[in-house]
Amino acid sequence: MTAGSRPLVPSRLAPGGVAHGGSRAPRSTIGAYIALTKPRIIELLLITTVPTMVLAADAWPSTWLVIITLIGGTLAAGGANAINMYVDRDIDALMERTRHRPLVTGAVSPRNALIFAVSLEIAAFVVLWAGANLLSAVLALSATVFYVGVYTLWLKRTSRQNIVIGGAAGAVPVLVGWAAVNNSVEWTPVVLFAAIFFWTPPHFWALALRYADDYRAANVPMLPAIVPFKAAHVQMVGHTVALVASTLILVPVAGNLGMIYTVSAVLLGAAFLAATIRLGRNPTESASMRVFGFSITYVTVLFAAMTLDVLV
Repeated sequence: MTAGSRPLVPSRLAPGGVAHGGSRAPRSTIGAYIALTKPRIIELLLITTVPTMVLAADAWPSTWLVIITLIGGTLAAGGANAINMYVDRDIDALMERTRHRPLVTGAVSPRNALIFAVSLEIAAFVVLWAGANLLSAVLALSATVFYVGVYTLWLKRTSRQNIVIGGAAGAVPVLVGWAAVNNSVEWTPVVLFAAIFFWTPPHFWALALRYADDYRAANVPMLPAIVPFKAAHVQMVGHTVALVASTLILVPVAGNLGMIYTVSAVLLGAAFLAATIRLGRNPTESASMRVFGFSITYVTVLFAAMTLDVLV
């Protein structure tokens, strides 16, 4: 049996043992600092920000405002991710997937990483306050406080619901985007927040299924690593159903979305739900990574359809 077709069954891996393929170490000091910010995660957060700004303006907003919001959001998310790496450097050393991170390899010292992270957060707050408004700056900072304080420091190592609750920080960019345009938080961005909130667990648990041995090695109670696969799968399906419902509720709540978004939400939602259900029938590592990959495609295309619907 190949690694990709390996069933997702409970197993244990002693600390320091081999789990699955890990990340590559940065080749330069600049690369190490960039790696601290987790650029791929930032890209995913920003994918939801601009479409939300378009929806808030019911047109293309000021390009300068979009640029400022993206810069501020990038700095805030990068700072939060760097603080996360600072706190988690001990368990990152135990997991194959994270053992090449800069604080594990020594490419960046813990002190310098923390200074870098805090500097990014200060810069983010200043940029958003000066270029957009105070509300967007406060919301961005609140996401960092929640991500670090609630998820990283509290729930990640203590609760199987860590990503369910803590993952809410990843939904805040839609609130930031809306606030940057309208200087308010209304029901439309709250529904968008709910959609990302429900999307996060099936998205992340699909990855966690593939790297369950890593989480066991680090003694992190990520749901797929500590419960039978069927139990984790039921929760994945449940969150996916709630996600699809949220994306459809958005149509009457927003009031300015038409057939492009509605049809896209129905088709993409059906495909995501089908992929999640199918994982239960074919619980392999390769199947879980296909669900993970599609989850990224799902949110990207859905928010692109939202933008297109408003602008066309």
